Amino acid sequence: MDFELTPEQRAFRETLRAFVEKEILPVATEWEHSGRYPTEIIEKMKQMGLFGLSVPEEYGGMGADMVSFALVFEEIARGWMGVAGTIGSHSLACWMIARHGTDEQKSLYLEDLASGARRTAIALTEPGAGTDLQGIQTRAVRDGDVYVVTGTKTWITNARHADPLPVLVKTSITSPAHLGMSVLLVDPSSPGFSVSRDLPKLGYKGTETCEVVLDRVRVPVSGLLGGVEGRGMQQVLGGLEIGRINIAARAVGVAQAAYDAALAYARERTAFGQPIADFQAIQLKLADLATEIQAARLLTYWAASQADGGKRVDMEAGMAKYFASEVALRASLESMRIHGGYGYSQEFVVERLYRDAPLMAIGEGTNDVQRMVIARALISGKGKVGW
Repeated sequence: MDFELTPEQRAFRETLRAFVEKEILPVATEWEHSGRYPTEIIEKMKQMGLFGLSVPEEYGGMGADMVSFALVFEEIARGWMGVAGTIGSHSLACWMIARHGTDEQKSLYLEDLASGARRTAIALTEPGAGTDLQGIQTRAVRDGDVYVVTGTKTWITNARHADPLPVLVKTSITSPAHLGMSVLLVDPSSPGFSVSRDLPKLGYKGTETCEVVLDRVRVPVSGLLGGVEGRGMQQVLGGLEIGRINIAARAVGVAQAAYDAALAYARERTAFGQPIADFQAIQLKLADLATEIQAARLLTYWAASQADGGKRVDMEAGMAKYFASEVALRASLESMRIHGGYGYSQEFVVERLYRDAPLMAIGEGTNDVQRMVIARALISGKGKVGW
């Protein structure tokens, strides 16, 4: 049993950490508060090859193992969680195209996606369907050699930059509904495609989160992911397993940043003639934070290593995402408490972490859904704990 990163993974982490320290941390607070898009940071990530994380090497990507994949999101989220979002949805969609796309689709898109010349995202959620994806209303009706797509998608990260945008649709009405669901790769320049609005958010700023309208958008049949109808839900659920590792790692990064800020402040802040780190009440908080964060990190990298082994990780990724996101919530609040009044001030990083943390408990499937996924795996015998 080995709990250590490989030398290559350690070197990769140090590269990521230096990038975050130099390019993200100095500007994150100012840019986040002003709503500035992190263009320069994204350009640097392109140069580093991070847009090719989940693209195979044969298409010019990094073909990263899942532990290295998680390292990227932990380190970048430690600096600014919103920036991690710009490659989160992109990496999930790239993984789906690489895993399920036809040879033509892979040749057409993956090389440009790996370099960042193209970016992508994933359009699943609708105003009336989030957790229950089988309840989506977006329809794609076959008309000769095209599908005519009508519907609205919401909470779409990278909406203004996605080319193509994979969209979950119903290509037929079936019972059960998932048998009639497919993913179409939509060209955003198509007539009838529009980004209707930006959604106002508590946190997760820096990247856009939008509502997308498809008004009789015509998509060539060649844009059907995998070339076969009715496989969309299967394709999406496989991608979401990887997405939950991404979210878990982001949560660990946010929690680590909250802990780092709390520890530094406790050492520097004095009260009653001594650093507040000398008070047992503060020490107990720090001990709890450190223990929970390390547990979340190990759970996340365990799930990632299981995925590297080629197995289904719906239970493992669900555990990691559920636990790590709850730790991020607690860590950001406890860090704010340790900071006292300063924790509530925009002059300190903690208030941003406190606003960013809740998204991880909601995104890629709510934590209540993760608990159901875990329980079903255990009851069915497909998953187990212990040796």
